[in-house]
Amino acid sequence: LSGLDPAQPYFQGTPIEVRLDKSDAEFVDVIHTDSAPTIPYLGFGMSPAIGHLDFYPNGGKQMPGCGKNPVSQIVDLDGIWEGTRDFVACNHLRSYKYYSDSIIYPDGFLGYACPSYDVFGTEDCFPCPKEGCPNMGHFADKFKEKIKNDFTKLYLNTGEAKDFALWRYKVIVTLSGRSKVRGYVNLALYGSGGNTRQHQIVKGTLQPDNTYTSFIDAEVNIGTVTKVKFLWNNNQINPTFPKLGAATITVQSGENG
Repeated sequence: LSGLDPAQPYFQGTPIEVRLDKSDAEFVDVIHTDSAPTIPYLGFGMSPAIGHLDFYPNGGKQMPGCGKNPVSQIVDLDGIWEGTRDFVACNHLRSYKYYSDSIIYPDGFLGYACPSYDVFGTEDCFPCPKEGCPNMGHFADKFKEKIKNDFTKLYLNTGEAKDFALWRYKVIVTLSGRSKVRGYVNLALYGSGGNTRQHQIVKGTLQPDNTYTSFIDAEVNIGTVTKVKFLWNNNQINPTFPKLGAATITVQSGENG
């Protein structure tokens, strides 16, 4: 039984006979996309973990792409009617869109077990453990026999628009050069499964010999890494023409470590 952002008003905090609960089926997986408090945020979905696996994409409260202005939202890819409806309940309705996308991407939407979305942004919940990570959506039940805890909270990020699936990588870059500069570093990953766009991994002071760690939620499963493109810019003309390079770049897949 898959709960697509089960309702909060009149259900959250009620006994299990009233609301969705993991006792309702042999396996219950839940996608939380609109779990901000009803007042003042008008969240339609509930925040507590209530299934065997509870997924909180993008933290479960505010979905990327739902903050667009009304006009761009109404004339969305889905057409006028979908757009009007989405503007009213965009976060809430993302749950079924993620689910339908998950049918097309059986290897996508990996959920990382983590105590909170803030901790998901650190190295504490990466990569997947040896038994793997469950897939949010249609293929969540592949993980049914591996569930160990009473409740498992799982976090992941999604894209702003279709296609929503993203694949998580950790990148570690050690810079080389003679002097520190201010600017940013972008990386693009190339692999057997496809190539990513440029992702910014550090911005601010760039210090040679320093090591910088960041996560890339890539729009493609790159497979085996074949090449990494390194670009940096300091956004201003510098008469000393500073040069920066990468001494080493390490890319780690979240799926298999």
